[in-house]
Amino acid sequence: MNKLLLHRAAKPIVFALCLLPLSWLVYAAFADKLGANPAEALIRSSGDWTLRALCLTLAVTPLRQLSGWHALARLRRMLGLFTFFYAVLHFLCFAWLDMGFDMAAIVADIPKRPFILVGTAALLTMLPLAATSFNGAIRWLGAKRWQALHRAVYAIALLALLHFFWMRSGKNDFAEVGVYAAIVATLLGWRLSWALRQRKAGGRAAPISG
Repeated sequence: MNKLLLHRAAKPIVFALCLLPLSWLVYAAFADKLGANPAEALIRSSGDWTLRALCLTLAVTPLRQLSGWHALARLRRMLGLFTFFYAVLHFLCFAWLDMGFDMAAIVADIPKRPFILVGTAALLTMLPLAATSFNGAIRWLGAKRWQALHRAVYAIALLALLHFFWMRSGKNDFAEVGVYAAIVATLLGWRLSWALRQRKAGGRAAPISG
């Protein structure tokens, strides 16, 4: 598996797979396959894919540690950037389809609705992570500061879950929220327990920022 993950075609294939949700949404929009409320479908679907991409990003480190597929680490940055990409798409869908790109109305609306407030906070927290997701940023910040900054992924995951919870609370639909909460809790719990075990063993903890 490590050989396959190190193959030069691995990254282009993962890149193409990450674009499939966007391709489907574009196709569905033009083919009128988004149901009775296309605007709501686009906003919700882009948000769902943001959360799924975040879960995939968080899963890289536990899966690498459990399986020994260390080459998975080379895909983590791409998955993280796609998480940010779908988060921006989610916000743009809201800003366009729900608010008509009226920036004054958007700014006024953010503090009024808690789920939009925490969603915006999650997006803004992602911004410095996306901006420093290149090798030059690691050299500029230093490895320790870079890792400390990218541990904000924990806050992002919790904010994203809270955003999803509050959005679904209006319809008392918590089934999917519970599934994502269990996934995120398992992934974050594993990463934190791994770091604690490494420290107790006197070793240097593996980076848990991505």
